[in-house]
Amino acid sequence: MRNLFRREPEVNATYDFAGSFNDVWQHIRVSMVIPPLTVALCICVVMSLMMFIERVYMTVVVLLVKFMGKKKYTQYKLEALKEDLEQNRSYPMVLVQIPMFNEKEVYKLSIGAVCSLTWPSDRLIVQVLDDSTNEVLRALVELECKKWIQRGVNVKYETRNNRNGYKAGALREGLDKDYVFDCEFVVIFDADFQPEEDFLWRTVPYLLENPELALVQARWKFVNADECLMTRLQEMSLAYHFTVEQEVGSSTCQFFGFNGKREFKELLTLKGKQLLREFSWNFMTLGTAGVWRIKAIEDAGGWKDRTTVEDMDLAVRASLKGWKFVFVGDLEVKNELPSTFKAYRYQQHRWSCGPANLLRKMTKEIIFCERVSIWKKLHVIYAFFFVRKIIAHWVTFFFYCVIIPICIMVPEVHLPKPIAIYVPATITLLNSSCTLRSLHLLVFWILFENVMSFHRSKATIIGLLGANRVNEWVVTEKLGNATKQKSNIKPIKKSRSRFGERLHFSELIMGLFLLYAAIYDMLFGKDHMFVYLLLQSGAFFVVGVGM
Repeated sequence: MRNLFRREPEVNATYDFAGSFNDVWQHIRVSMVIPPLTVALCICVVMSLMMFIERVYMTVVVLLVKFMGKKKYTQYKLEALKEDLEQNRSYPMVLVQIPMFNEKEVYKLSIGAVCSLTWPSDRLIVQVLDDSTNEVLRALVELECKKWIQRGVNVKYETRNNRNGYKAGALREGLDKDYVFDCEFVVIFDADFQPEEDFLWRTVPYLLENPELALVQARWKFVNADECLMTRLQEMSLAYHFTVEQEVGSSTCQFFGFNGKREFKELLTLKGKQLLREFSWNFMTLGTAGVWRIKAIEDAGGWKDRTTVEDMDLAVRASLKGWKFVFVGDLEVKNELPSTFKAYRYQQHRWSCGPANLLRKMTKEIIFCERVSIWKKLHVIYAFFFVRKIIAHWVTFFFYCVIIPICIMVPEVHLPKPIAIYVPATITLLNSSCTLRSLHLLVFWILFENVMSFHRSKATIIGLLGANRVNEWVVTEKLGNATKQKSNIKPIKKSRSRFGERLHFSELIMGLFLLYAAIYDMLFGKDHMFVYLLLQSGAFFVVGVGM
């Protein structure tokens, strides 16, 4: 018994926790991390190449159109059309609609600009569609309308007791008024748009010349682009849309050629009216600063409120009916960019969620449309909707903000440098070439667009799934920066927002993730990707703290 208690204790081998943890982590990496990461990387590479090909193609087309002088609107003899209209004095009846909702800063600007249009007063009706919930503001808008009525302008002030259908509902009800039945064309201006006096003279003649033309669309000019860094970055993004996307869409007959299939090289050889009668898709800005043929709106089924992009919805349906569009690139209409990040976020959610939701609802209708060729159907579903409205957002966020940082921390997955560096660099240079005056802001623009791609990607997923917030409509706040006029309404004193209310935790989490990946690359990496990751994490942190 004594020996039993005096026996020397047995010495067990120490357990190597660190080594065991490394073995487990290595097993997880091999079996659970590397395979799905490799698949995700391949998908992102394919999406990146899809967007790269689309951007290069549009750049080549717009250069050919520019150097060969084949812009659609330049093929018309506009001055001759205007002279013929003045000589015959057969002016069509034109309706101008101004939908607004609590636009206390800009209602005077828009009403004043529209009422100053040079068109025979007996052939022009200005319709102010006021859905404002502020009774004081309603009274002031109505007073402004009466002021122009006294000056001889035919202004109709219309209100509703509800906001059913939002903007689309207001436009639809406005067209149902008895005094609209004699109108042949309708012009739509959002409340922050101020057209030049000769706007109708530079648009209506196109519609009179070509009875197959449904819409003449003008370009936007941003009066507050120099207000802050964020508005300059917005200008860079939208300039590409107008300079390239709209011009290519109007010049190449990509989706709908009324006279049948035509390749682009065949189109450039056409001359005369046959060339003028071919138009294409022109969606993003169709909701405002454009002149519609009312017959085309009725033929397409009228305004519908099934998505938050009622303008794009109407354009798709009109094109499926055989109507044509033209984009007038040298006709600009002043308007305002969102100058607060909150307003810009809401706007981008609507502009990203709406097209995705529209694709979900119209894919079947496009596929089974008998008037559209298979090639044209493929183009509008693949190129216009899928690549430009969905892939462009997804690849920017998932590839450059998620997959690349993870690949840096999992070196077993090879990251192809040409796809990760040279392809996005080429796309960026092509996009930014439309705003040369802001080229020195290129780095800020890249970082800001990557942050916004986080919100746009989320919005497209909501739109595709039809989830909550799919039909969320928040009117973009306007500040009336066009002329700095003082409003008659005393500004409401806003309490200072608390710091906690300014925090955006999703952006802060993304910033922490990218910061961790940057530190990892600094310690263990060899490709210096930490420079990009540090800058991008900083951009997410800046936005995350509401700055």
